[in-house]
Amino acid sequence: MTDDAIEYKSVDYVVNSSTNVLETSVKNNIQCIWSGTTNDSELIDFKWEFDWSELKKQGVDELTGHITIESADNWFTKEIDVILTEANKIITKRVSTHDFDDVVSFNYTLVPCIPVESAKYRKMFLPSDQNDTILVVDGKKLHVSKAFLSYHSEYFRALFSSNFKEGQMDKIPIKEVSIDDFALLLSSFYPNPVFPNDETVEKLLEMGRRFLVSSAISISDYHLLNNSKINNERIIWLADEYVLPSLLERCLSDLDTVEKVKKLHQSPEYEMLSDNTKVKVLDILIKMI
Repeated sequence: MTDDAIEYKSVDYVVNSSTNVLETSVKNNIQCIWSGTTNDSELIDFKWEFDWSELKKQGVDELTGHITIESADNWFTKEIDVILTEANKIITKRVSTHDFDDVVSFNYTLVPCIPVESAKYRKMFLPSDQNDTILVVDGKKLHVSKAFLSYHSEYFRALFSSNFKEGQMDKIPIKEVSIDDFALLLSSFYPNPVFPNDETVEKLLEMGRRFLVSSAISISDYHLLNNSKINNERIIWLADEYVLPSLLERCLSDLDTVEKVKKLHQSPEYEMLSDNTKVKVLDILIKMI
């Protein structure tokens, strides 16, 4: 089970005082019975009955997301935040209408959440007095501290601010990242720093840049400068790609023979270098001739 959202959109239905069940749908083991009735006060009472017991059996412990209900003539559009923790759950919403016959449709987006299996991840992301929000990564719930993440990451500082809707949510989805890669990033500073090695340093640089964690980039830079056994051509590309000037200058200074320059030029990393770095390499070669 991943953090891929389950999405569904209904067709249009007429709702009036004589309607009740409008539709029964099934999507990815989520059954939804949608009902709607107009009362005498020109209000529509909507109801969604969710049955996701099959997902419960697969290890999902909750579904989070939203339902959007809208009228065909744009009279109303309402969004309802949804947290489903029980296999059978009813969601209701009352909206005002301007007609006793209204044409409406709805859609939902729900993200399955499952417990973190790995013992080391469970230890890192358990509920505690210090943790005040939940991130949903790769379908897993991670209990974290807003203040701590905000201190280390400009990305999370902005995400948790009042200017972003996510900052007001009880559970915040972090998309397009695996639990392993995200945990690698957080483990570089949270709760006790784990230093990179040659197997993890490239991914840590990538994650540090994406989530604006300068400390992750700094410790990766230190590792590449002082401890790495990665070949010089690859390190030159990493230094260029992630803007590590001291590392780049050190690696370029190692190009002290024509053979080393040729080796770089023939490597797959050379084509990925920026034009500015290629000019520096050419300058080194010219000085040798």
